[in-house]
Amino acid sequence: MFNLTPVVRVLLIINVLVFFVTNESIIDQFGLHSFLSDKFNPIQLLTHMFLHGGFGHIFSNMIGLIVFGPMLETFWGPKRFTFFYFFCGLGAALLFSGINYFEMHDVYETIQAYRANPGFEPFSGFIDQHASAYYDRLLPFIEQFKQFPNDSKNIQDSIAIANRIFTNQVDEPMVGASGAIFGVIMGFGLLFPNTQLFLLFPPIPVKAKYLVLFYGAFELYSGVYRAQADNVAHFAHIGGMLFAFILVKYWGSQRKTFY
Repeated sequence: MFNLTPVVRVLLIINVLVFFVTNESIIDQFGLHSFLSDKFNPIQLLTHMFLHGGFGHIFSNMIGLIVFGPMLETFWGPKRFTFFYFFCGLGAALLFSGINYFEMHDVYETIQAYRANPGFEPFSGFIDQHASAYYDRLLPFIEQFKQFPNDSKNIQDSIAIANRIFTNQVDEPMVGASGAIFGVIMGFGLLFPNTQLFLLFPPIPVKAKYLVLFYGAFELYSGVYRAQADNVAHFAHIGGMLFAFILVKYWGSQRKTFY
């Protein structure tokens, strides 16, 4: 059904094998952590691309790889396709990590200010701005703190909660080959823009360039307006597409050198 090329086949096999041996400890050690986390290790910029959070996650990524990857590998050859795949994956990780650092550093600065001047109003503001996903779980404490805002135990507990929220957020690993796969999709759309693809939902044909445009617009919108509970690394997807665009255009400008 699928004409798998050599590199695509190897990537598929590695991802599937790793998926079956993956556990929480492996994800915690090799998933990509925030630059602000004590758990961050530079090797995670590479290893996170071979880890997935569930069957649906790896299935969607591997379908993208085997549908769009073989034509790119055939067009460029194994070496160039391999470079492209990891270039997009690493670029996606760097963009995601950079934006994550900016967001988490803002949380860190807010917590530092709260430690210096704790109280119910600034605590409530911190939860609303940076931790709304925790609101329901914290509601009993919030009500208690509101009723007794000057209680020293409530104040110390609020500081501990703020610290724990920050730690949980920076220690949450990002995993998946999605950045590289979105790069592959972008590369396919740029090189074969008028290729007709038949969608499953809805079952209609669409040109590759329009599919890429839709993916890009959706991920940009989701990255900017997503809820904290989304749990999808949209900026990693955008990063993969952005770095794919840059590399394909660069190679195109060097056509006389490579073709």
